[in-house]
Amino acid sequence: MDKKRRFNTRMIATTGILTAIEILLQVIGNYIAPGGFTSLNFSLIIITLGAMMYGPVEGGFLGLVSGTMTILAPSTLSYFYSVSPFGTILTCLLKTTLAGVIAGLVMMIFKKYNKKTAGSIVASILVPIVNTGIFAIFCLVFFMGRLSEINPTNIASALFLGMIGVNFIFEILTTAIVSPSLLKITEQVSTKKEE
Repeated sequence: MDKKRRFNTRMIATTGILTAIEILLQVIGNYIAPGGFTSLNFSLIIITLGAMMYGPVEGGFLGLVSGTMTILAPSTLSYFYSVSPFGTILTCLLKTTLAGVIAGLVMMIFKKYNKKTAGSIVASILVPIVNTGIFAIFCLVFFMGRLSEINPTNIASALFLGMIGVNFIFEILTTAIVSPSLLKITEQVSTKKEE
């Protein structure tokens, strides 16, 4: 029982720390907006790390926090919220929450087969893919008018080159490189503390 309580205490403390770091990274990312349409999402790293460490509930919670912060981003409020408040809220909350849940589930499956390193790589690649995929689908559902303002003749080009291109490349590279490395460091520090 004592070990289980300590684990829960550690998880709660870690969640608090990760949430604070995520909010800080999200605030910083909210003001870096290539092309002015969307902001760079540094918090995907934290969502991925939490999901890899503690599973889908932790990943989903951190994703929900990130989505909430994204709703408050200046680019979101000025560019998307004015078109569809419901679409904006649904998109922001669902894309990061599902990304965290899926990463946590994938990591659980890989851990079951003692493939933690492979699981961390797959999970860290999936988070930006799920995040961007849901964003793209919901843009086509809720924000076609905005896409046609960017490029009236080619909406696909407006979406993938204008809104997603730079962000996705940045997010997949940073998340896929940083998240597994942070997991390894966190595990090594945690193991040394327990000795």
